[in-house]
Amino acid sequence: MTLVVADILSIHPFRGDLEPGRDAAFLVLLAFLVSFAFIRTSARLMRMQVSWWPGSVKTSSGVHLHHLVWGIALMALCGFLAFAVPPQAPWLQLLAIGFGVGAGLTFDEFALWVHLDDVYWAQEGRVSLDAVVLVTVFMALVVVGTRPFGLDEPVSIGGTALVAAQALALAVVSLLKGRLAVGLIALFLPLFGLVGALRLARPGSPWARRRYVGAHEERLARASARFGPGSRHERRRERLLNLIGGAPTEPRPPAEGG
Repeated sequence: MTLVVADILSIHPFRGDLEPGRDAAFLVLLAFLVSFAFIRTSARLMRMQVSWWPGSVKTSSGVHLHHLVWGIALMALCGFLAFAVPPQAPWLQLLAIGFGVGAGLTFDEFALWVHLDDVYWAQEGRVSLDAVVLVTVFMALVVVGTRPFGLDEPVSIGGTALVAAQALALAVVSLLKGRLAVGLIALFLPLFGLVGALRLARPGSPWARRRYVGAHEERLARASARFGPGSRHERRRERLLNLIGGAPTEPRPPAEGG
């Protein structure tokens, strides 16, 4: 039975001459995506009050146990076992899957970490979807074997330091401009950092707040027109996030005084 499980877990697109750990990393990524897709779909079905779908888990005292609780517990268990007893196949693959499932459950409620409040369906809950996208991009870059700073071939120490410094600088500029995904990718593919560094910053980013003032206020106006509420870019982004995670709950209008 153990051999059968090992054979099943070994069937994936990256099987072959792999660097140590990349096969397990692929399983973490796959389990992460499947887990996120399942729990987000489950939350949407519960929100729609589908009769045949089970509701949320509550304790006997009525406390709602968010699924990030189970995710954190699963990640802690799998991480501890991986360190305490270095596993061999197929247990390494099983722990990788368990860790990925836990990460998917946890990052689906990333906004709750930040706000320490149940903002799952609020506009603030969109942070969770952004976090899932960034984590997916990072894992995928590692799984496909992309090396940090684009250093595929060994070079001199001075040359390596120069290339790494340039790539890091471009990535930092992209991040300061509010282009998080581009900045993350730039750590592995510096060309993306160059594109991000040359493009317009988002209006609420640290770069815009510091640099788009005084004589450069027209850039802030352009950034607001391109990325602000109601812009074409923002409408596309909202449609994509609604497709992935569901539309946020409209805020209630303030009660009239009197």
